[in-house]
Amino acid sequence: MSQRLSVSITVFALLLGSCAAPIELEENPQSGVQQPEEDTFSISAIEDAELAVLSPLLNDRQFIADLLYEALQALDNDRLLTPVDDNAHGRFKRVLAYEPDNEIALQGLKDIVQRYLQLAEQSMRRGLFEEAKTFIDNAKFVDADDPGIAGVWLALQAEMNSDDLFYNLNNREFSARTDSAKAKLEEIARQAQQENAFFLITAPNDDLARWMFGVMRDAVSGYRLRGNIELASQTSIRLRLPKTVE
Repeated sequence: MSQRLSVSITVFALLLGSCAAPIELEENPQSGVQQPEEDTFSISAIEDAELAVLSPLLNDRQFIADLLYEALQALDNDRLLTPVDDNAHGRFKRVLAYEPDNEIALQGLKDIVQRYLQLAEQSMRRGLFEEAKTFIDNAKFVDADDPGIAGVWLALQAEMNSDDLFYNLNNREFSARTDSAKAKLEEIARQAQQENAFFLITAPNDDLARWMFGVMRDAVSGYRLRGNIELASQTSIRLRLPKTVE
């Protein structure tokens, strides 16, 4: 019986060897049957520990890559500082908390500042001075030391001190093309003719902007209005007056 048992254990050990680390056997002095050593499986436990050490590093890299992707998406969609839980600034700052020298995140913050300054310039050109101030303040919040902020602030001061005429119009009224909206456009057109002014029309869509221009043109038949059209969320008209020669 002892010899048969010994053969069975040997065959079983060989089968285990095909899918696991070799098992060293020692002979039981009482029965003559070889037994596995007690610390046989310590090698596989060490290998598992080594893999566990590497996995957090891989997870961190993936986490940072995901944050950068989401931050760039938010930047492209002008989600710069808002909404609070889904904006480019917050995600870039989280990346820098993990990697202070991350070049993509550092450039992303600069891009946010530049975008706010662009928005400020657009707003001041349309006469939306308070909106322009808000955009400049947002740029300062991201990086108060950015060298471009001072120049845009000076440009805003110059626009506010200009003699140009600004008309911030009611979006709903002009979208409905009411009689009062038409009358206001005719008044502005006559003012443009009187001052020989260059106009800038801004409107939410091209169709509305062209309707506004058509009404103004018809109001001063025979006079060639000069100006431009831009698309923006706020409906407005700016009459840029020619500078007086002293």
